[in-house]
Amino acid sequence: MAEEHIDQSPPPSVPDPDPSSIPNPNPNPSLVIHPRREPFEHGLLPIQKLIFTDPIQTLTPVKQKLAAAASNNRVGSSALSEALQISGDHARLVLETLASVLHSDADPLIRAKPEEVDSIGADLRDLVLFLYIQSYKKLLPRTHKDSAAVADVWPSTSAFDGYLSALSPIQLVRSNSRRFMPSQADEEAHQLTYLQKHLSNILSLLAEPMEGEGDESLVLSMDGFEHLGFLVQFGDKGSDGAPLGQATPFFANSDPDMPAVPVPVSQVHDWLLQNIASALESITERISRKENGPSNASEQDDAMTDACASANKALTSARGPCLIEGVSKTSFVKQASDLKGTSVKVANCHDSVIYLLAPLRYATVYGCSDATIVVGAVGKALRVEHCERVHIIAASKRVCIANCRECIFFLGVNQRPLIVGDNHKLQVGPYNTFYSHLEEHIAEVGIEPTINKWNEPLALGAVDPHDSLSHPAGVSDAQAESAACVDPDHFTNVLIPNWFGSESVGSTKDNPFPLPDAYTVAQQRNLKNLEETKQSLREAPLEENRKRELSGALHVHFKDWLYATGNIRQLYCLQGD
Repeated sequence: MAEEHIDQSPPPSVPDPDPSSIPNPNPNPSLVIHPRREPFEHGLLPIQKLIFTDPIQTLTPVKQKLAAAASNNRVGSSALSEALQISGDHARLVLETLASVLHSDADPLIRAKPEEVDSIGADLRDLVLFLYIQSYKKLLPRTHKDSAAVADVWPSTSAFDGYLSALSPIQLVRSNSRRFMPSQADEEAHQLTYLQKHLSNILSLLAEPMEGEGDESLVLSMDGFEHLGFLVQFGDKGSDGAPLGQATPFFANSDPDMPAVPVPVSQVHDWLLQNIASALESITERISRKENGPSNASEQDDAMTDACASANKALTSARGPCLIEGVSKTSFVKQASDLKGTSVKVANCHDSVIYLLAPLRYATVYGCSDATIVVGAVGKALRVEHCERVHIIAASKRVCIANCRECIFFLGVNQRPLIVGDNHKLQVGPYNTFYSHLEEHIAEVGIEPTINKWNEPLALGAVDPHDSLSHPAGVSDAQAESAACVDPDHFTNVLIPNWFGSESVGSTKDNPFPLPDAYTVAQQRNLKNLEETKQSLREAPLEENRKRELSGALHVHFKDWLYATGNIRQLYCLQGD
């Protein structure tokens, strides 16, 4: 059995720069470098042919092949399929996944209609960066206070992995104490360390040759430098980040009509390493303060009370997603006005009903059980991971399901739902609800309600090589277990309570995603049966006291059902409003 390789060496040291070669100071010293979380959290695909032991050695000739086939520096799915020797479906998946994590909403791939994606393709530079980071490995939960760095090497399985794989998703999450799970600061430091280690290779993939010898023969144009925005951004606390070129001394205040002179790669490399080292030092100090003492009040995340005024909180940080954590045995609702930012993570929530009725860019549901979670409209990507017996109702451009059991997904989704990892007894059904602002929200984030691929799941590998926590040791990869379609006879609409009657009412009066015929017919049949039953009860030749007894019996059974399903809590919350 292979043994997990843990790299305990210190992070790569930053060379002492030549003061004359590195611009200093920063044009805006208040701006700090940060990794873009989205490519690392929503952009990794467990396709073995995309994961390279030596990314730069493999990608250099691949880049040459792609460049030769590119049209206007863009690569379509057929060229990508041929260069990487992957199927057309997987090439399409690469383009769609890349589009969901791109840094520029102006890119033609983002604006492309579904039938145009294959031909419009991706910018070559964004594509090679996307392929490079497939070598990234997620941060493991810390087993002790001074966690060792995790090496991004392949393969990495261990007896410990085999033990964890025998646990259910929730047991796996609970087997790691909350204080040992990676915080957003831990993950940011891990991503920065990865970029620090691989920066030289990453820059070489963006560089252009120039006459000369040695390192100075490679230069980086302003256009090439801007594509680093796929991986990093500059911004201070509370900002969305500054344009990359304007945050640097190399290209700041450049005239668009007079392209800036390309800069030697070595200068960019050393300057970025300085910034990364400074950011890592700041994060390390912040983590140390939180571990060894109470946080400074100014560093505390904003807290928001939930709909039932319980102690559960929704936390938001400057750059990370709004965090809704630990909701238990209650109903919880958030609207657009309640959520700061456009990214949400629901983590470790149990035995509850959660409504996130807002337009979002990204959403993650992690480690939840026995819950119903309604996610309003997600324009980029929704990821559901390590969940058990959870009902997800979501309108989203794309959905990824990983390591879940006995979950049901009612989806309005424009791309094929992606299923990866160790899943069991999943079901998918068409979208089954609405709220008054739903159509407004899906239009805002760019979801097309006439396209719903809920019943076309795409199952990838059962082993996720990016995550050594969830894959069994010694097991060769196979196709993940896919999802079955919900039986039309068991399909029901979900009614979202009017939690916010005092707010403006939107225009949505019905489910904007058309139902397939089989579900429409079943729904009409169930409604007809219900009406016939009600009519039979009204016309039953019973004495008045017998009718009261029947009515009482029905109420008792309904009350028993409310308690058995946990829906009684929603009534309590409604009464509280």
